[in-house]
Amino acid sequence: MNTSPVISIVMGSDSDFEVMREAAGVFKEFNVPFEMLVSSAHRTTERTLEFARNAEKRGIRAIIAGAGAAAHLAGVIAAETILPVIGVPIDATSLSGMDALLSTVQMPGGIPVATMAIGKSGAKNAALFALELLAAGDTGIREKLKKYRSRFKTSVEEKSKRLQKQLETFLNE
Repeated sequence: MNTSPVISIVMGSDSDFEVMREAAGVFKEFNVPFEMLVSSAHRTTERTLEFARNAEKRGIRAIIAGAGAAAHLAGVIAAETILPVIGVPIDATSLSGMDALLSTVQMPGGIPVATMAIGKSGAKNAALFALELLAAGDTGIREKLKKYRSRFKTSVEEKSKRLQKQLETFLNE
């Protein structure tokens, strides 16, 4: 396996790690090499721009950017690269992540950012979406994704069977 990262997970602050580790966990499970770093769109603008401009040259194929408040990390990165950028809004203010969601999703025409849900489920889905992008050219990842999805189907079917037993017990009380 190639050990050079193909995915970058960028967060605006180290306090975002608890959310963004969800994405890292998916890549770990799928054995896809990734990197994680902190870079702020506002506090370290030049670092962020440099990262975005050089990501493709370094072999990165997609970028996941998580940030809270109205920090527009994903948008700043997307403005500097043609790589797919996936934004993860993080609940970091009294606005419960809505400020982050709106600053991530409201991109001007021509500079797209795929935007996921606020928080941990958004980080997990960002990783899965990145894997779907990679799967377009990688049959190994495509097959792993199919198996991953089939586990959900099995899980739901098992939960439904347990519910039917609970319902039967309830109705016979």
